[in-house]
Amino acid sequence: MATVRAREQTLTKKELLEFYRQMVLIRRFEEKSSEMYGRGKIGGFLHLYIGEEAVAVGAISVLEPQDYIVSHYREHGHALARGMHPNVVMAELFGKDTGCSRGKGGSMHLFDVSLGFYGGTAIVGGGMPISVGLALASKLHEGSRRVALNFFGDAAVNEGEFHESLNLATLWKLPVVFACENNGYGMGTAVERTFAIQEMYLLAERYGIPSERLDGMDVMTVRRRTQAAVARARAGEGPSFLEIMTYRYMGHSMADPVSYRGRSEVDLWRQRDCIEFLRRKLLGEGLASAEELGSLDAEVDLAVEAAVRFAEESPFPAPEELYSDVHSPRRADAPPL
Repeated sequence: MATVRAREQTLTKKELLEFYRQMVLIRRFEEKSSEMYGRGKIGGFLHLYIGEEAVAVGAISVLEPQDYIVSHYREHGHALARGMHPNVVMAELFGKDTGCSRGKGGSMHLFDVSLGFYGGTAIVGGGMPISVGLALASKLHEGSRRVALNFFGDAAVNEGEFHESLNLATLWKLPVVFACENNGYGMGTAVERTFAIQEMYLLAERYGIPSERLDGMDVMTVRRRTQAAVARARAGEGPSFLEIMTYRYMGHSMADPVSYRGRSEVDLWRQRDCIEFLRRKLLGEGLASAEELGSLDAEVDLAVEAAVRFAEESPFPAPEELYSDVHSPRRADAPPL
């Protein structure tokens, strides 16, 4: 069987083709989401993952079904890589009742407990203490081997939750992997203008957490290093920290004019595009033919078009759904809603 070896692991042709398919799916899904936003089908905020696909696919590929994922508001790629159906994700972006959050969460609040996908959160750094809590629950549950994988952006490093979460994860030796997707910008501000040192992984070292920086444009590197961190957590050896260097081709959100960076910078990163990198490797090593990859591309295009049709044909939530899934303590003498 044709394989490619990457230190700790051996990947089959089937696995590599699946990585390619997932990355292309995320890319096409996000491009179509951008189009639907422009047509007024998607409202609110929309933060696209275009350029960062190798991070989600590589990291999530090493998880087991029972593991937890906690993400941020640029989480469409994570949800798709975890196995959330494109129809369900697109319906949520459209605000439809068939979405994963019944149309109430939208782009920033994808959630599916059956997949161990615990959000999607709009608060910068807000997912970090949640992941620590899930990891604590795993440790307290005798015999549990569940690992929490927490994605967050580089801007979260400046939040108090970052330090609190790393501190508790170390003190309690929790099974959590912190995955910092460093795409170089917090909203429209470059990292070097907001952060005193450029190597964010060094902060984790100060909390006694094994940490490293790695290339987020190579899906196999992301998989290999995440696999080691997850194995360490599952063995009861505590947290790890990965600073994954990547890049978003689009702006912070659809409302971002991207006036803070030049076209040459984007073009430079596009030369290292993660999908093209894997495509060249598959073709160059004889692991796939151009026809095979073309067939996967066509399959993905059909799936994304089907997702749009599903979302458009799905109903909006009924008006009374406004009051469901809302929890608030009420006095016994409080008037009815």
